[in-house]
Amino acid sequence: MTAQDTLYRPKTAWTIAGLLATMMLVNFLDKVVIGLVAVPMMRDLDLTPAEFGLIGGSLHWLFAMAAVAGGFLANHKPTRTLLLIMAAFWSVIQLPMLLATSVWAIIACRVLLGIGEGPASPIATHALYKWFPDNKRSLPVALLHSGSSLGLLVAGLMIPWVTLHWGWRANFAVLAVLGFVWCLAWLKFGEEGRLDQARASQLPTSSERLPYRRLLSDRTVLSNYFCHFAANWSLALTLTWVPTYLEVGLGIDSLNTGRLFALFVVVTTPLSLIMAWWSQDLMRRGFSSRLARCVFVSISLIISGLLAFAQTMPDIPVAARVTLMTLSGGFALVMYSVGPAILGEITPASQRGSILAMGNGFASIAGLSAPVVTGLLVQNATDHVTSGYEQGFMVTGAILIVSGLLGLLYMNPARSQSTLGTGDSAAVATAT
Repeated sequence: MTAQDTLYRPKTAWTIAGLLATMMLVNFLDKVVIGLVAVPMMRDLDLTPAEFGLIGGSLHWLFAMAAVAGGFLANHKPTRTLLLIMAAFWSVIQLPMLLATSVWAIIACRVLLGIGEGPASPIATHALYKWFPDNKRSLPVALLHSGSSLGLLVAGLMIPWVTLHWGWRANFAVLAVLGFVWCLAWLKFGEEGRLDQARASQLPTSSERLPYRRLLSDRTVLSNYFCHFAANWSLALTLTWVPTYLEVGLGIDSLNTGRLFALFVVVTTPLSLIMAWWSQDLMRRGFSSRLARCVFVSISLIISGLLAFAQTMPDIPVAARVTLMTLSGGFALVMYSVGPAILGEITPASQRGSILAMGNGFASIAGLSAPVVTGLLVQNATDHVTSGYEQGFMVTGAILIVSGLLGLLYMNPARSQSTLGTGDSAAVATAT
């Protein structure tokens, strides 16, 4: 039994995991609200599709820089404090949306929200890794990101209902209140994990810190970043344009659009958890990390891309399109639970926060680009508006497939541990 296993406190660890999953739920409500109020917002403010795409992508304008800055802070500061400050900030920044009327005022709110939310996922993952040993990490990180998926479920049911009864702006007041409630719960129950100290005591001194040029030129790290980029492109398209596609492109009314968005979560959340459990179980049964994590997640992305292409086929029923779209999103989400575990294997704990954050920062370029690219495709569609959305899905499918192939070719944690001198001595010995 390792020192990490001795310090592992399952009850407290899973309490922290539950709180962080709830935080990600609120976080994703904040993100997805724009997509679900798109139609009344565009009508009330007389926005073109390109202008709305600009608003949808503005969350990511400074998202990357904020993510990287937050990751470096997380290397040195308690994650408990950082998460509390971020959650309080993004709760406050919802309130100006109650009054904002110009495109640039709304963009300013979304840019500031992106600054607050940019570091959330990598810092929350870094915080979880302080509570769970390496061979038990995939499932709690899947739970963390299932919080994000449940945010979509809650959004799909809540936001159209709130909009129908009190108008689209009322949603932002509700989100502010939810954020403040989470802050109070985190103040009472949030703690800092201690497993990193145990892991550091088992590693060679040379692996305590490495030059970032070595870490960022490692093929496992780089291909992992590209796979994260692809998953983020798929997610950004879903959050920003899928509700509008369902309502405008496929002619589904707003309440049923919300219900279909909720169905997306009902399917993808258990799918993501099952896939994360499967990957973790393969590790437990002795499969290498390359097979149980890297090949596993790369194939998932390729399947996601193929499904994205399939939903653009002509003359298929609406139900089939929605099913293919849902399954495509579900397979892409696997990257969020398994991908960080790959980076956690090969990165010194003292630099893990920044490496995870730089991955999020790179992936956020997809979050910025996907809404704008899709908006331009929709606006410039020459025959029917639906063709613009379908072109957006085809771009997404191509990005997912190419990134999955890169992952298959280049993600290899054992090789990276050997090259970088990280991981425990047994792992390094096996790799060599």
